[in-house]
Amino acid sequence: MALPPWHAHPDVWVLFAGIEAAYLAVVLRHRRERGGEDPEWRRRATFFSFGVLVLWVGADWPIHDLAERYLYSVHMVQHLLFSLVAPPLLLAGMPPWLLRGLLRPRPIHRAFRFFTRPLVALILFNGILLFTHWPAVVDVSVRSEGLHFGLHVALVFSALAMWWPVMSPMPEMPPLSPPGQMLYLFLQSLAPTIPASFLTLGSTLLYPVYGTFPRIWGISAHSDQLVAGLIMKLAGGAILWGFITVIFFRWHDRELETGWDPLQLRQVEREVTSELSKR
Repeated sequence: MALPPWHAHPDVWVLFAGIEAAYLAVVLRHRRERGGEDPEWRRRATFFSFGVLVLWVGADWPIHDLAERYLYSVHMVQHLLFSLVAPPLLLAGMPPWLLRGLLRPRPIHRAFRFFTRPLVALILFNGILLFTHWPAVVDVSVRSEGLHFGLHVALVFSALAMWWPVMSPMPEMPPLSPPGQMLYLFLQSLAPTIPASFLTLGSTLLYPVYGTFPRIWGISAHSDQLVAGLIMKLAGGAILWGFITVIFFRWHDRELETGWDPLQLRQVEREVTSELSKR
């Protein structure tokens, strides 16, 4: 199975090498100054490094070249990496003290608190997701490296906001309760269903620009669109439901250890929906 000709992306290498180097430098300096204050620093550094690696894989050859010049289905894989795989890894790797430093300026702190509220984060992320998949925007972005990069940056940052109510490492800005996290991710799993349906059920090309690209691996433009819709719906849903499953079993095990009373379930159900609106 032939791949597109290799194309160097030194800007991608410099960007992600710089992010990784800056993170490690700050974390190691903090460890030297504070000793063993953060016993989980190795685990956090591993998660963050994997998150950077996922971003690099999605932004470099061959995924970048396939997504931008050949197949919309690979474009969808790229967006899944940027929105549902890398962001939770990055948040799992961020020490609370580092986030406090980044959020110290009051305007940044206020904006961050606003955009990471569950309802706001859902609207923001899915608004960016819809915008980046709008046919006219896709048509322009594949012809402009700068715009394409800007859209990817917006997607990643909106995804970080979307994952915050589930993955927040800061005690002063805690994540939702486990039932709230499951409801939140369930709502997020429903959001891509509509655009995915247009891709899988459409009889015409939703993105005509991809019909003008060279065909690769014998995949027609219409089949490529169908696969893209299935990736958005099935792969994206599998990731979100995987998180829901893990959250449920962790919550279940924790409640068993602390003596969970089944009669509390009704009270939890009443509190879950109100918790989303309060934040």
